[in-house]
Amino acid sequence: MPTQHRAIQSRQALIRSAAETFLEKGVPAAGMVEISRRARLSKGALYFHFTSKDDLTLAVRDTALDTLQRIEEGLIRSPQPIGAAVQDFAAELFARVEGDPVLRAGLRLRPETAPGLEITSLERRWYALFLDKAMTGGAGGASRSETEPRRTAQLLTSVVVGLLHLGYEDPAWWAEAALADVWTLLPAAPAAVPAPAGS
Repeated sequence: MPTQHRAIQSRQALIRSAAETFLEKGVPAAGMVEISRRARLSKGALYFHFTSKDDLTLAVRDTALDTLQRIEEGLIRSPQPIGAAVQDFAAELFARVEGDPVLRAGLRLRPETAPGLEITSLERRWYALFLDKAMTGGAGGASRSETEPRRTAQLLTSVVVGLLHLGYEDPAWWAEAALADVWTLLPAAPAAVPAPAGS
């Protein structure tokens, strides 16, 4: 249906426009008129889809969360051991954050603006994913003591979160070669982290 397709495209354009504006100016300074102009849509079209800036901000967050969940599902399904699986996850995450303003803006929203993607919740979320992977599909699985998978998950969470923050200031941290370099250093820290595949 052409009308429905246009409505979906308009909504997506407004979410992207809002994300780009939030990244440039911050949420408080972003105006609805500016967002609609940037999307090349009327203010009426904007208010047809979103009742307020809060509503639009939540849409940016929810769209970013959907993208993030798809990236996380790749980690869950990965047949690789924990070290290689998290390296692949980080590479996919950083490439998407760099190229997708909606994901980048969603991850940078402050809790008071749009709760749900603040860094502490991401840390807990990724730690739980990495721990599950370490316990079931990598780092020796169930035969290892409980301490090693936990230490592995803590280290990998720290590395991914740290690189995410460093890359906001300098995207060179997100480059595939830089990520591979970081990963080659990990086996020297806790014994629970294996070398990435192919190294």
